[in-house]
Amino acid sequence: MGDIVLMHFSTVDYVIFVLLLVASAGIGLYYAFSGGRQRTTQEFLLADRSMSCLPVSLSLLATFQSAVAILGAPSEIYTHGTQYWFLGCSYFLGLLIPAHIFIPVFYRLHLSSTYQKSITAVSSVYLCIFMQVIYMGVVLYAPALALNAVTGFDLWGAVLAMGLVCTLYTGGLKAVIWTDVFQTIVMFAGQLAVIIVGTHQAGGIAEVWKKAQNGSRISGLDLNPDPLERHTFWTLGVGGVFLMLALYGVNQAQVQRYLSSRTEKVAIMSCYAVFPCQQIVLTMGCLMGLVMYARYGEESPLDKGYVKSNDQMVLYFVMDVLQDLPGLPGLFVACLFSGALSTISSAFNSLATVTMEDLIKPHVAPMTEARATLLSKMLALGYGLVCLAMAYIASLMGSVLQAALSIFGMVGGPLLGLFCLGMFFPWANSTGALVGLVSGLVMAFWIGIGSFLSRMSASALPVMNTTITPDVGNMTTALMTTLITSKPRCKFLREQF
Repeated sequence: MGDIVLMHFSTVDYVIFVLLLVASAGIGLYYAFSGGRQRTTQEFLLADRSMSCLPVSLSLLATFQSAVAILGAPSEIYTHGTQYWFLGCSYFLGLLIPAHIFIPVFYRLHLSSTYQKSITAVSSVYLCIFMQVIYMGVVLYAPALALNAVTGFDLWGAVLAMGLVCTLYTGGLKAVIWTDVFQTIVMFAGQLAVIIVGTHQAGGIAEVWKKAQNGSRISGLDLNPDPLERHTFWTLGVGGVFLMLALYGVNQAQVQRYLSSRTEKVAIMSCYAVFPCQQIVLTMGCLMGLVMYARYGEESPLDKGYVKSNDQMVLYFVMDVLQDLPGLPGLFVACLFSGALSTISSAFNSLATVTMEDLIKPHVAPMTEARATLLSKMLALGYGLVCLAMAYIASLMGSVLQAALSIFGMVGGPLLGLFCLGMFFPWANSTGALVGLVSGLVMAFWIGIGSFLSRMSASALPVMNTTITPDVGNMTTALMTTLITSKPRCKFLREQF
């Protein structure tokens, strides 16, 4: 096995990288100090309900598609084939249902937090905080890992630097949304550049497809009803619907963007607009994975020891493909960092909202707008500091794509069930809701944490197409109705997500 290979940035890469980050910060600061200068909670937390369709839709996309998807999806396709693409089949219903069921309910209630009218509000808020904080750790760790692979910059130095930048950036929701728009464009540009150059170097798209077919990486429609299979249409296309409902239907960060829209119609249209964007992102991730396979085949950089983990493979590939084109590696790494900054700042804002509306205001005397706004900003600052500690936990969870989906699977499923109970069964009471929520969480955490612990003790992973026992991880899709992308393994519950 070879030594770890470091492909350093050129001067042009550093310049482009810094310029893009400065531009992101500049956009955020401009909107933070324009208009009413975030002097009211309405403006700080909901952008004064003044946003139009395009920025809201791109912000909805960016919030959960940043560095995690860019690093995770191509590695998944490279290693296991294109079956993962069938997740796209879930996007239609997964966005149509929130647009016509969840958005009208939340918008007409004039809420700031999705949990204000919940019959188990406090427990829901704590779950939301737990899920968001852990997810922030994953998103913070992913691009720092990428920078470490590319430049050799100290991993935890990068985590600390980016975490502090995110902590200081508390410019309100309008600043976050408009920064998301710019960063989404950068994300598309970075991925597209890699795909075009990589495809050209591989001999064209036909050659890429041929090599992927010869390597058994092109997957057909698998209708096997067995829930223990790793990836099938049912676990991806059907189970993925419930993942999308948890993300785009009841998640605080997304609902907060709907509520920032000028009208209910604008909020619904922004949800519709996410559908083609999601399909483009998924397709680009799949294409990048196929181009990676066309370049390396079965001799992956991980197997050769050029990188330390699957999540570093994409950055190694990017530097390998673009090493003779100064500036493009910097563009790609900048898209990872800018996307992560966007996601984390969004999470800070949403966490500050639920904490203020559901945990503080109901239990303290009425406060002035100025004091409430200042407290919201301090809460965002505090969550930024907590995020740094969560990055260490993320480093222990394996693949960033696996870790992100693990979090949403263990907590998002039971929370979605709780919201559906309250909306569709008005005769439900708080006792029944709490019992159902706790039961779902116990089952989810038993599978999720148990498999995480067994994974840490596992010594090796089997390769693709090896005869294995059923993948118990995908049983979680049937149990929690959420997506699973666990790797195949030989022992019971060795891996989850």
